[in-house]
Amino acid sequence: MMKKHNSRRDFIKNTAIISTGLAIAPSLACKTTKVPSIVKPATYPTADGYIQAPLGYAYNALEPYIDAQTMEIHYTKHHSGYIKNLNKVAFAHGGMMGKSLEELLQKVSTLPDDIQTIVRNNGGGHWNHTFFWQIMTDKPDSQPSDDLKKAITKKWGSIDTFKSEFEKAATSRFGSGWAWLVNTSKGLEISSTPNQDNPLMDITDVQGIPLLAIDVWEHAYYLKYQNKRADYLKNWWNVVNWEQVSSLFFK
Repeated sequence: MMKKHNSRRDFIKNTAIISTGLAIAPSLACKTTKVPSIVKPATYPTADGYIQAPLGYAYNALEPYIDAQTMEIHYTKHHSGYIKNLNKVAFAHGGMMGKSLEELLQKVSTLPDDIQTIVRNNGGGHWNHTFFWQIMTDKPDSQPSDDLKKAITKKWGSIDTFKSEFEKAATSRFGSGWAWLVNTSKGLEISSTPNQDNPLMDITDVQGIPLLAIDVWEHAYYLKYQNKRADYLKNWWNVVNWEQVSSLFFK
């Protein structure tokens, strides 16, 4: 628990390094002194519980690729709903208040049965959306760093081939879920997860540090694209914040 004389700013700064880097992926962290802060601010419970960080841009900032109405509903209804449900459990189980969300998700399979599914669904939903907002931008012509571009090209042959494989993972996800680019102990991998699961969780097939993610729940695109998920995926590349994605990548 936070000591009284520590400021919340220091607390977040310190726990972000521990929870999002060394605790999540020690096999990766040991390779470099750079430990990325995956989400900002760190998803650590405050006295008021888990909180929703500001979106960082206007609801209409990502148009014409993602419409303002979808963004507003997605952020104010769906994301906030996950936080409200998560906080009900957090306040009822005091032990959760001393752990970052990353720590909980990393060991979600070991949580008590009465809270495991709720944390998996709602904790995952909170973390995934916080991450999702931050890897999108209204700035045009965002590009991956040279290091990330080289790693992607080495793995998939070209950026275009990578995008095709990523879209395939997202398109083939039956029902609701996510597609991910993950930095694993064996290098970059593309994966998809159902519902609100993510690569931080010890229950997923591909575990590691998420670099990129797309939400393929219907509420993320249906108002604009209806059932045309493939169109949503192709247009989405226009709003990817490659600078943020690149900042999370380390060899």
